Amino acid sequence: MRRAEKEITNRREIDSILSKATVCRIGFIDHETPYIVPLNFGYQDNCLYFHSAPNGKKIELLKRNPLVCFEVELDLQIINTGIPCKWSMHYTSVIGYGAASFITDTQQKQKALSIIIDHYSPGTSYEFPEKNLHEVIVIKIEINQMTGKKSQG
Repeated sequence: MRRAEKEITNRREIDSILSKATVCRIGFIDHETPYIVPLNFGYQDNCLYFHSAPNGKKIELLKRNPLVCFEVELDLQIINTGIPCKWSMHYTSVIGYGAASFITDTQQKQKALSIIIDHYSPGTSYEFPEKNLHEVIVIKIEINQMTGKKSQG
């Protein structure tokens, strides 16, 4: 990282950012073009989870190439200094890379969907209708590299 003073190296702090973020942007590879999608997600044990309809561009792209990147952020605030080209931004972010896989086992799907729900509504548990578990696509990203960054502006 070019600005080492902004780097977050403490793994607990990085995990905390991932646990608090509400949107995860996943970057896919579309031949030679990047394709980014903001998604609801869950995070646990160095893995991200998200769900999808069975068809669509992100599913097609993952079938072709499971490598992805991701980004989450917290505490976004523009700092207007009143001087052109001297504005700044307050933020906390995590960027990482990993490999995605489709979860096909219904028990594992249920566990992953529970992780997603718990991310937004801690302590809530649901029973998932068997029909829904068969219809929904659940994707797991095993993170192989990530770094955090924080700026106070």
